[in-house]
Amino acid sequence: MPTEIVITAHDLKLEGLLNDSHTAQALAEALPITGAAQLWGDEIYFPVPHVVADLDDTATPVVQVGDLGYWPTGRAFCLFFGLTPASVPGEIRPASPVNLVGRLYGDPCCLKLVPEGALVRVAKK
Repeated sequence: MPTEIVITAHDLKLEGLLNDSHTAQALAEALPITGAAQLWGDEIYFPVPHVVADLDDTATPVVQVGDLGYWPTGRAFCLFFGLTPASVPGEIRPASPVNLVGRLYGDPCCLKLVPEGALVRVAKK
Protein backbone atom coordinates (compact mmCIF):
# COMPACT_ATOMS: atom_id res chain seq x y z
CA MET A 1 0.00 0.00 0.00
CA PRO A 2 1.42 3.45 -0.89
CA THR A 3 2.51 5.71 1.97
CA GLU A 4 2.01 9.48 2.04
CA ILE A 5 5.10 11.29 3.28
CA VAL A 6 6.32 14.72 4.33
CA ILE A 7 9.90 15.76 3.61
CA THR A 8 11.41 18.67 5.52
CA ALA A 9 14.73 20.25 4.68
CA HIS A 10 16.16 23.71 5.34
CA ASP A 11 12.83 25.39 6.19
CA LEU A 12 11.12 23.64 3.27
CA LYS A 13 8.25 21.20 3.52
CA LEU A 14 7.29 18.96 0.61
CA GLU A 15 4.75 16.19 0.36
CA GLY A 16 4.99 13.04 -1.64
CA LEU A 17 4.12 9.39 -1.91
CA LEU A 18 6.12 6.20 -1.49
CA ASN A 19 4.83 3.59 -3.90
CA ASP A 20 3.99 -0.02 -3.05
CA SER A 21 7.26 -1.57 -4.27
CA HIS A 22 9.22 -3.78 -1.88
CA THR A 23 11.97 -1.17 -1.51
CA ALA A 24 9.50 1.68 -0.92
CA GLN A 25 7.71 -0.35 1.73
CA ALA A 26 11.02 -1.12 3.47
CA LEU A 27 11.65 2.63 3.57
CA ALA A 28 8.10 3.28 4.82
CA GLU A 29 8.61 0.82 7.66
CA ALA A 30 11.83 2.63 8.64
CA LEU A 31 10.19 6.10 8.78
CA PRO A 32 11.01 8.60 10.05
CA ILE A 33 14.43 8.70 8.44
CA THR A 34 16.87 11.58 8.62
CA GLY A 35 20.21 12.44 7.14
CA ALA A 36 22.54 15.22 6.11
CA ALA A 37 21.89 16.39 2.55
CA GLN A 38 24.55 15.45 0.08
CA LEU A 39 24.30 17.22 -3.25
CA TRP A 40 25.11 15.84 -6.68
CA GLY A 41 23.97 18.41 -9.17
CA ASP A 42 20.22 18.79 -8.71
CA GLU A 43 19.91 15.66 -6.60
CA ILE A 44 19.81 15.43 -2.83
CA TYR A 45 20.69 12.11 -1.30
CA PHE A 46 21.53 10.78 2.13
CA PRO A 47 22.43 7.35 3.47
CA VAL A 48 19.80 5.09 5.03
CA PRO A 49 22.11 2.25 6.08
CA HIS A 50 19.37 0.38 7.97
CA VAL A 51 17.45 -0.14 4.70
CA VAL A 52 19.13 -2.65 2.41
CA ALA A 53 17.71 -3.46 -1.02
CA ASP A 54 19.07 -4.64 -4.33
CA LEU A 55 17.97 -3.33 -7.70
CA ASP A 56 14.37 -4.39 -8.31
CA ASP A 57 11.85 -4.28 -11.15
CA THR A 58 11.48 -0.49 -10.70
CA ALA A 59 15.22 0.09 -11.27
CA THR A 60 16.11 2.66 -13.89
CA PRO A 61 19.16 4.58 -15.12
CA VAL A 62 16.97 7.60 -16.04
CA VAL A 63 14.64 9.52 -13.69
CA GLN A 64 12.24 12.46 -13.89
CA VAL A 65 12.05 15.69 -11.92
CA GLY A 66 10.18 14.88 -8.71
CA ASP A 67 11.12 11.20 -8.59
CA LEU A 68 12.19 9.64 -5.31
CA GLY A 69 14.72 6.85 -5.52
CA TYR A 70 16.70 4.38 -3.49
CA TRP A 71 20.30 3.99 -4.63
CA PRO A 72 21.42 0.44 -3.71
CA THR A 73 25.09 1.16 -4.38
CA GLY A 74 25.16 3.85 -1.69
CA ARG A 75 22.21 2.63 0.39
CA ALA A 76 20.78 6.11 0.00
CA PHE A 77 17.44 7.89 -0.37
CA CYS A 78 17.44 10.27 -3.36
CA LEU A 79 15.34 13.29 -4.32
CA PHE A 80 15.65 14.31 -7.97
CA PHE A 81 14.84 17.90 -8.94
CA GLY A 82 16.98 18.53 -12.01
CA LEU A 83 20.13 17.57 -13.87
CA THR A 84 22.98 15.64 -12.29
CA PRO A 85 26.62 15.54 -13.44
CA ALA A 86 25.84 12.26 -15.26
CA SER A 87 22.85 13.71 -17.14
CA VAL A 88 22.79 14.01 -20.91
CA PRO A 89 20.56 16.38 -22.91
CA GLY A 90 16.94 15.46 -22.25
CA GLU A 91 17.70 12.88 -19.54
CA ILE A 92 18.25 13.06 -15.80
CA ARG A 93 20.69 10.33 -14.82
CA PRO A 94 21.65 9.15 -11.34
CA ALA A 95 25.24 8.00 -10.77
CA SER A 96 24.00 4.44 -11.34
CA PRO A 97 20.51 2.88 -11.53
CA VAL A 98 18.09 3.56 -8.69
CA ASN A 99 14.90 1.87 -7.57
CA LEU A 100 11.97 4.23 -8.08
CA VAL A 101 10.27 4.42 -4.70
CA GLY A 102 7.93 7.37 -5.09
CA ARG A 103 7.16 10.89 -6.27
CA LEU A 104 7.06 14.37 -4.84
CA TYR A 105 3.85 16.36 -5.25
CA GLY A 106 4.14 19.72 -6.97
CA ASP A 107 7.29 21.44 -8.21
CA PRO A 108 10.43 20.34 -6.34
CA CYS A 109 12.62 23.14 -7.77
CA CYS A 110 12.70 24.77 -4.30
CA LEU A 111 15.09 21.97 -3.29
CA LYS A 112 17.81 24.05 -4.99
CA LEU A 113 17.74 26.14 -1.78
CA VAL A 114 18.85 23.22 0.41
CA PRO A 115 22.54 23.52 1.26
CA GLU A 116 24.98 20.63 1.57
CA GLY A 117 24.78 19.18 5.08
CA ALA A 118 21.26 20.43 5.86
CA LEU A 119 19.15 17.99 7.84
CA VAL A 120 16.59 16.17 5.68
CA ARG A 121 13.73 14.34 7.38
CA VAL A 122 11.24 12.00 5.74
CA ALA A 123 8.21 11.03 7.82
CA LYS A 124 4.74 9.62 7.36
CA LYS A 125 2.11 12.27 6.72
